[in-house]
Amino acid sequence: MDETSSESMSESSGEQPKPQPDRPPRRQRYAGKNPRNFSEKYKELRSEEYPAEIVKIVSHGRTPAGTHRPIMVDEIMLALRLVPGSIVADCTLAYGGHSTVMLKAIQPNGRLIAMDHDPYELAKTELRLRSYGYPDESLVIRRMNFAGAAQLIAAESPGGVDAILVDLGVSSMQLDDPDRGFSYKLDGPLDMRMNQMRGRSASQLLSTWSAIQLATILTDNADEPNAKLIAAAIVLAHSKQPLVTTFELAAVVRCVQHLECTGGYESAIRRVFQAIRIEVNQEFESLDTFLSQLPTCLKPGGRVAILSFHSGEDRRVKQCFKKGLQQGTFASISKDFQVPTHEEIWSNSRARSAKLRVAVR
Repeated sequence: MDETSSESMSESSGEQPKPQPDRPPRRQRYAGKNPRNFSEKYKELRSEEYPAEIVKIVSHGRTPAGTHRPIMVDEIMLALRLVPGSIVADCTLAYGGHSTVMLKAIQPNGRLIAMDHDPYELAKTELRLRSYGYPDESLVIRRMNFAGAAQLIAAESPGGVDAILVDLGVSSMQLDDPDRGFSYKLDGPLDMRMNQMRGRSASQLLSTWSAIQLATILTDNADEPNAKLIAAAIVLAHSKQPLVTTFELAAVVRCVQHLECTGGYESAIRRVFQAIRIEVNQEFESLDTFLSQLPTCLKPGGRVAILSFHSGEDRRVKQCFKKGLQQGTFASISKDFQVPTHEEIWSNSRARSAKLRVAVR
């Protein structure tokens, strides 16, 4: 029987062709045994679907792509002394690791006021926090720089809050995504903005800086010992051919001679990226503004914990706390900074440079 006859019989008998089952889309293929590019790490980027894979990655002391592991959680919770009903502010929400723990500690009847000016993860973090089932009124989230924390806290809790946390580190989501331009280990656009919808990128700002200005930035923001030498090389290279990718900037620093005498090329590149990132986002200016308003954000007896990750940040926090103690705006401050345990550093190398300082209103 030919196909025409078969089709005719099928039509005459009223039988409908059986629908073909929908096939799930095939996963993205990548070269080699393991994914190397950020976008290919589908198991890490969809952590809720692959919990076993996430556990495996964490057990090897690594941070899954697209996530962030909160640092010194136990030390922070001990310092803030949260109780049910507390009102607390997380001024650098990011992935929400610290906020998850704090939100649980202040239930029932507590409130968490959280903010972050990076718009790319904020919606996902809010969705994650609200999925835990706490009352809607227990969580307030705003997209804003923590320099404006005093205004938000005054509006949401006029008498101040019981505790404040500020984590000044760059999140793993920002470091791991090459499109953000924060890491010299990944090639991507030379951007470095926390919020790419505002301000100018690192590449654009390089066109406005002289060698003297860039040297000052490298010195002030990262204590770079070869600031003048590196700045001159970067400005010269950028004037000939604009540096538009992270690899291009790193390559210029690697061509500067004699850096091996002061820690090596990798350390120099890390400091260059750190210094430029701080300048692009005006991080020190935001921190100075926040610290100047900090005492007014706290209730009497309220506590603040600040995590910093390099000397410029820690120096500002230390000076603010010391001045506040002398002037009577702080009742007590930590005598020295705390650092992560050896076990935490082993399991999360990005905690290595963290310093925690605490003060009480």
